[in-house]
Amino acid sequence: MSLKMYFGHERASAWFGDVAERVRAHAGVMSGAVELFITPTYLQVLPAVDAFRGTPVRVGGQDVAAEDSGAHTGEVSAAELAEVGASIAEIGHAERRRMHGETDEVVAAKTRAALRHGLTPVLCIGEVDRLAPAAAAEVAAEQLRRALAGAAPGAVIAAYEPVWAIGAPEPAGHDHIRGVARALRAMLDADADRAGSAVIYGGAAGPGLITALGDDVDGVFLGRFAHDPDALVRVLDEAAELAGARSA
Repeated sequence: MSLKMYFGHERASAWFGDVAERVRAHAGVMSGAVELFITPTYLQVLPAVDAFRGTPVRVGGQDVAAEDSGAHTGEVSAAELAEVGASIAEIGHAERRRMHGETDEVVAAKTRAALRHGLTPVLCIGEVDRLAPAAAAEVAAEQLRRALAGAAPGAVIAAYEPVWAIGAPEPAGHDHIRGVARALRAMLDADADRAGSAVIYGGAAGPGLITALGDDVDGVFLGRFAHDPDALVRVLDEAAELAGARSA
């Protein structure tokens, strides 16, 4: 899940402590059956790493520099994120593309940087306008292909977030999500360099969605819904139940 820039430092630290306490009591997360990652602001990465130390929760940045070092004012490198204990890098979110002009080429450069330094890229992918599932799947698959251009081997998380569903009252339709997710999974499964990759859905994601989608996605990318730790735990419980059914 991403906290975007909703929390100040004090509130974020309190949220980390609350969620970490709940995670330590959550068998599904602690056993590894359910994986949770959190991307706070850069200033919040270190307290998040400290709060979740001793748990399987992964912490990452909401962005990462395309370069490894140098005169890049305001940037944070993948090497530094990895150095302080982060293991995730969110890349190519629709807001970065819209507000900061990030192109497919920039996204690809950042993906290469993340994988060079052992970070798992969370590649945000999705069509701007509402399309039929088949057309949306083509757009998403092409975005993923461009994001991975020239990247070193390594697992990635393809986060399908149709732009028109971000912040909307309801997520995209279940059949729409399934169609796109299957296309992304087929693409990743066909690439030997991407073993261990996952496909998740974001965009008005909340309780009940992961259960409804079942094996068609590997998880959900939560936003403001998870600001309430109780709500986050409800989704973790759903994921644990689904994981148990898969292993039965």
